[in-house]
Amino acid sequence: MPTSTAVTDRVFTIPNIVSFARLGAIPVFLWLVWQGYDLAGFIVLVVAVSTDFVDGLLARRLGQVSRLGQFLDPLADRLFIAAAVVALAMRDVIPLWLLALVLGRDVLLGLGALVFSRWSVGMLPVKWLGKWATFALLFSLPLFLLVRVFDTAAVYLAPFAFSLAVAGVVLYWWAGFVYLFDAVRLARDSVSSTPRRSATL
Repeated sequence: MPTSTAVTDRVFTIPNIVSFARLGAIPVFLWLVWQGYDLAGFIVLVVAVSTDFVDGLLARRLGQVSRLGQFLDPLADRLFIAAAVVALAMRDVIPLWLLALVLGRDVLLGLGALVFSRWSVGMLPVKWLGKWATFALLFSLPLFLLVRVFDTAAVYLAPFAFSLAVAGVVLYWWAGFVYLFDAVRLARDSVSSTPRRSATL
């Protein structure tokens, strides 16, 4: 079985198709939650969370690591997390502080990307800290929805969902600051490597 980790420019790979499917599931999930089909929304969210680990695994196992996939996978994660917290907060499934902390971190990184693009700081490689943060958040959100579906299980699931959400938010912000510090370092390296113009002609 191929295990090559060479990065290609291919677009239509199995991992990328999985990532596209995860993106396509976002409006489906939003519609289901908005219409009150919580159990169906829970199922879609769980399937989407599962694909987050499938596409990366397939990319490595099949030797289909691509530049598009390196961009598409974290983008799909961030969009799904953002869409999920907004939809669940509007339904009072999750607390507003969770919505504010998750979106606040994404806004901070988005502004940072705009600022550091001036120094040609492109997309930073995904770190394991960020992966664990994404895992915790994506795992906690279906639990919150499951609490809404099965009220009798709330006493058991709610504390676990809250604990996992808090851990996810802490890791999410921690990873965000790590990315910002890396961007600052790369920007400084870019400035120091740029030849200075002579003061005289």
